[in-house]
Amino acid sequence: MAFYHDLNGYKRTDADWIASHLLKLRKDLRGSGLGQRAPDNLVIGSWNIRALGGSESRRAESLHYIAEIIDKFDICAVQEVKSDLTGLQRILRFLGPDWTYIVTDVTEGSAGNSERLAILYNTNTVRFRNLVGELVLPPEDLRNGHQIARTPFFASFQAGWFRFTLMTVHTLYGGSSAADRAMRAAELEIVARKAAERARDTGEVYVLIGDMNIEKRDDEIMQSLTRNGLTAPDFGATNLTGSRSFDQIAFTGEETRTHLVNQGKFDWRTAVFRKDEKAQYKPIAEAERGEPYANWDRAYETYFMSFEMSDHLPIFIELVTDYSDDYLRRFTG
Repeated sequence: MAFYHDLNGYKRTDADWIASHLLKLRKDLRGSGLGQRAPDNLVIGSWNIRALGGSESRRAESLHYIAEIIDKFDICAVQEVKSDLTGLQRILRFLGPDWTYIVTDVTEGSAGNSERLAILYNTNTVRFRNLVGELVLPPEDLRNGHQIARTPFFASFQAGWFRFTLMTVHTLYGGSSAADRAMRAAELEIVARKAAERARDTGEVYVLIGDMNIEKRDDEIMQSLTRNGLTAPDFGATNLTGSRSFDQIAFTGEETRTHLVNQGKFDWRTAVFRKDEKAQYKPIAEAERGEPYANWDRAYETYFMSFEMSDHLPIFIELVTDYSDDYLRRFTG
């Protein structure tokens, strides 16, 4: 359960605004697929939170909303965490003492975009199994002599009977040309193949998760993911304009083996940073960003709102973790 102690230290009007929006957000979450979860199941989430810890610092209001959403997951892979971890750590404080995180170092170089990859998890439901690493390719698998621009990060966990390794990625976008798409497909192909190989070697499920910059469900980039035998539920479009299937969660093994019972995405825009509230945010944006906005209607959604929350929607899968009946049946003949 998320914590709200900081509201006591805000101005009365600010606390009122945040609390009322948190109530609406909580109501929407309860009415979503996240609110229908079975208590003993595992919910794995993924969210590219735009430039978290970058030059555009988020308001406390936004961090409260982000924490409220992440709290409905048991474990969440977060992409696009930047060098400053203050925002991430404040989200953890709003999540409460049961939550902790693992984060990579900053990826250097222009392609790396000074980004980190993070995994946040609730220690009441998920146990870290002490294995963590980055996917470094052998020479024979290098793409044109180069490693993957933003190295995939993996860590092993257990929830109930379910042992799994989460491999989080943020595939380099590049652009929309045929060459750029081919590059993304090749990059994702090798990552998916490595996940499948390691799953076979270890006998456990690998969950490949994150912002894979897949433009369409049926494009060559998506095919590079699924032809390696990974199951990839359909989340639909995950960018704010509803045009791109950027974010994915795919796992090794067939659905019956991993007991997938639900998947979805959550659109927070019906509760927070709504379109009908853009007039209230304009003076705040101009004061805090230090510049006037000639076209506020456009800037509100494409700039201000996306840097306060994100330009991506969070996605999730729900898995069964109690295999005890199946295990006992092995002994019944």
